[in-house]
Amino acid sequence: MGGISIWQLVIIAVIVILLFGTKKLRGIGGDLGGAIKGFKKALKEEEKPAEKTEQKLESQQDATFKSEQTTEKTKEKDQA
Repeated sequence: MGGISIWQLVIIAVIVILLFGTKKLRGIGGDLGGAIKGFKKALKEEEKPAEKTEQKLESQQDATFKSEQTTEKTKEKDQA
């Protein structure tokens, strides 16, 4: 009571195959698979720019730190 048995699923599958045909169902499956692949690819591409932005910030901070050290060394030499 309340659940769908295996036989009911088989009957539904047979009716769907008779209505749409195997070629059309195969095409729908291929389109759905392509859409999922495209979605996953778009998610991966969106993550990459975020990683690159973090790397740029780190390299800018390193460059700023190095330039500050050089400036301090130059000031020490001038004072001596």
